[in-house]
Amino acid sequence: MIQAPRGTFDILPDSAAQRKVVEEQTEKILGAAGYRRIETPTFESTDLFARGVGEATDIVQKEMYSFDDGGGRSLTLRPEVTAPICRAYLEHGMHKLAQPVKLWYLSSCFRSESPQRGRYRQFWQVGAEAIGSSAPETDAELIVLLADLLEALGVKGTRLRLSSLGTPETRSAYREELKTFLRAHEAELADTVRGRIELNPLRAFDSDDRRTQAVMRDAPLLIDRLNNEDAEHFAQVRALLDDAGIAYELDPTLVRGLDYYTRTVWEFTSDELGAQSGVGGGGRYDGLIELLDGPPTPGVGWAAGIERMLLAASDLAAPAEPVDLFVALARPDGTRTAFELARDARRAGLQAQLELAGRSLKGQLKHADRIHARWVAIVGENGVATLRDMQSHEQRDTKLENVIPTILRGGTP
Repeated sequence: MIQAPRGTFDILPDSAAQRKVVEEQTEKILGAAGYRRIETPTFESTDLFARGVGEATDIVQKEMYSFDDGGGRSLTLRPEVTAPICRAYLEHGMHKLAQPVKLWYLSSCFRSESPQRGRYRQFWQVGAEAIGSSAPETDAELIVLLADLLEALGVKGTRLRLSSLGTPETRSAYREELKTFLRAHEAELADTVRGRIELNPLRAFDSDDRRTQAVMRDAPLLIDRLNNEDAEHFAQVRALLDDAGIAYELDPTLVRGLDYYTRTVWEFTSDELGAQSGVGGGGRYDGLIELLDGPPTPGVGWAAGIERMLLAASDLAAPAEPVDLFVALARPDGTRTAFELARDARRAGLQAQLELAGRSLKGQLKHADRIHARWVAIVGENGVATLRDMQSHEQRDTKLENVIPTILRGGTP
C-alpha cells in the first residue's frame, strides 16, 4: 500500500471541519481590525529566501526544498510566508496604498525537518502582517490579536514570552560581543553551537545541550544593550499589553530563527504540546523590505501553526453541517425524479442529500437519522412524495412540487 510521504499528512473531513473553524475565527478577529486576506504562490525564487530569511539560518542552509525549474532557475517551496508577502507588497505597488497595509493569510509551508508531534515537513500557518508602521501600537495590536485568536479557539495552557532584539546596529554590536563570549567558552559548547558561532551566534540560546545551557546562563544579553530609542519602543509595547490585560514573561534569551527580525519579538507557547511547545510567534522586521531592494519600510507580523493550535485545543468542536432534506426512494425507478428534487432543493438554498448507496427504505431512514436530516422526502409514484419530519416522526403525502415550499415554510402545508 502506498502511503503519504513521511512528515506529511492527509486532511480528513473531520480535521477539515476544525480547520474551517480556525479560518472563520481568524477572518472574524483579524477582519474586525482591518486585516485583509492575501495568498502567495507555493513556490518562489530561491533567492527571495536566501536574501530575506538569511543565508546563515537553518532554514536556508538545511531545511528548504529547492529545485531547478528546467530552465536554469532555482525555485523553493515556501518555508515561511513573510518574505513572499513583502515581495508581493513591492511587486504590486502596495506602498502607494494608505499605510500600514494590513494583511492575513492561511497557507501551507514546507521544511525538511525531523518529523515529530506538532512538527511536519508540510504544515499550515495562519498569520498576519502590518507593513508600513513603526508605531509600538502596531506591535501590541498584533500580539493582542493573536492572543484573541488562541482564546477563541480554546488553545490551552498558553504563555506569552516577550523580548526585544533592538535595531540592526545594536544587534550587530551585540553579536560581536556574544561571539567573543562564545569563543572564550568554545570547549564547553555543543558541536552544533560551535559550528555556527560566526554565522548565527544568537541561536546558542536555543540549544538543548546541558553544557551549552550552563554556559549561556552567564552570557551577555541583548535586551541589556538596547539604545534609548529601542528601550522606549519596547517600554511602550509593554505598557499597551499591560493596559490590555495581556500577561507575559520577559525572556531576554528569546531569539528567532529568521535573520530579519528587529526590536519586538514574541512567542506564545502551550503546556499541552510538550517539547514542541511553540504555538505561534512573530516580531518586527523593519529591514526586510530593504533586503528585497525596496525602500526603508517598517513591518511587523506573526505566524501560528494550525496543527499545533489544534493539538493544544483538542476539544475544539466544529459545528455539524446541517442537512435540511434527505431524498429517499420508495422504489428504484424513482431515481431520476429524486435526483431532480435534490437539485431543485439546493437551488432553493436548502442543504439536500440524495440516496446513492442502494439501501432499503429502512436503511435510508437510518442513514437520514445518522446524518441528522431535518426532513426526508420519500419519492413514490405518480409525482407524490411522503414528507417525514425526522424530529416529530410525523409524515404526510404531498405532491413533489410542494416538498420544497413546505420545508421553506417550516413544515406548514
